[in-house]
Amino acid sequence: MGIITIEELPARLAGGKTLAGLDLGDKTIGVAVSDQRFSFAHPRPVIMRRKFSLDAAVLLALLQKENAGAVVIGLPINMDGSEGPRAQKSRAFVRNMAQMSDLPFVLWDERLSTVAAERTLIEMDFSRRKRAGKIDSAAAAFILQGVLDRLQSLHASARTEPDPPSAV
Repeated sequence: MGIITIEELPARLAGGKTLAGLDLGDKTIGVAVSDQRFSFAHPRPVIMRRKFSLDAAVLLALLQKENAGAVVIGLPINMDGSEGPRAQKSRAFVRNMAQMSDLPFVLWDERLSTVAAERTLIEMDFSRRKRAGKIDSAAAAFILQGVLDRLQSLHASARTEPDPPSAV
């Protein structure tokens, strides 16, 4: 399917679908999945990266099991707003996945998501070793929760907009 905007997501998530979030690392893929009401992001175990075709097969099986209707991928934009090599890798990952799946993808600015996820794990008193195994899925949950909050905001603003005047 390819890349869609966040505004196009609601139409893709009907019928009990969930929304998945990914944080792409060099060694792991962090995964989180929403509930069916799109309120909360729930971390899932990381996928250890080996080779793209193997990673994609594992990921697609997980997305099918979780009944995902769309996937949010963290886009690592530099602090100055530019896109570097990591953002290019994320875009390439989406292009390659789009050839293997009909699922739509949304790119989401993930600046500081790993930092926020690590702070949360520290506050939860996880040891450095335990944090290392959970950081990518925690970052995926942080990314996904940002999208879920934005969807809630879009839904709320759509309900409060006045109806257009009727033609006479």
